[in-house]
Amino acid sequence: MPIKDILTVLDLAGDQPAAKYALEFGRTHDAHVTGLAVSFEPVVPAFAAAPMPVDYLQAAHEQALAAAKESRKQFDELARLAGTKNESRMAEILTGGPLENVLAHCRPTDLVVIGQANPDIPEPMRELLIETILFESGVPVLIVPYIGSEAYQPKKVLVGWDGSSTATRAIHAALPVLEKADDITVLVIEKKATPENGQPGADVANYLARHNMNVTIEVVTNPQTGVADAVLNHVSDNGNDLVVMGGYGHSRMREFLFGGATREILEAMTVPVLMAH
Repeated sequence: MPIKDILTVLDLAGDQPAAKYALEFGRTHDAHVTGLAVSFEPVVPAFAAAPMPVDYLQAAHEQALAAAKESRKQFDELARLAGTKNESRMAEILTGGPLENVLAHCRPTDLVVIGQANPDIPEPMRELLIETILFESGVPVLIVPYIGSEAYQPKKVLVGWDGSSTATRAIHAALPVLEKADDITVLVIEKKATPENGQPGADVANYLARHNMNVTIEVVTNPQTGVADAVLNHVSDNGNDLVVMGGYGHSRMREFLFGGATREILEAMTVPVLMAH
């Protein structure tokens, strides 16, 4: 299924690497790109000793709206320069509160593009936004590193494969991207060798090859590092410009917890990562 509708969550500061990627990606795929600016409304502490001054709350509200409007304005100009079909929107949420207002915009789209958390320019609730969109929107998510990306049309793609349903969904979501790539590596990481099961990853590699893709398989058995480091090392050594993988996590006490490998990759990623859950 082609990617024809993309939503990108805009940054409130910086030079909008995720929006730039989404717009160039959208132009390549002849897709419509929507920029969503999120206004984070201030929270009134329930335990405050005295009522918060009305003028303080009003000023904080206006500041949040101004930041969202400015990021929307940036997106509109970037979209004009890119020549991509586009629109921009705003969503208001309570800082630390539910994200349903954002999810409502994410669900009727093919792909959500959002920037990696930037430690130098922190965005409100960025990690929670990524996790919630990935786990609750039902839509694949493409996370763009905060350092940006020069490869808007990936040519060397790394597919993380473990036979899971989440990895399968990620591959299906990425098919329009994979079909335009020059080289695809299916990376299988095994804690121990399983020769009785045949070549690990062979089935999915054959599936992709039937889509006229140039596919190779690489198996890492009993890696000396963790799964995340094995993936990141492969990217560094082989010049991959996109990683496709499943996203793992579960909900407990209304907090989303990433699986260890997923979180580590998102913290240390240097190229875009397309995930599905």
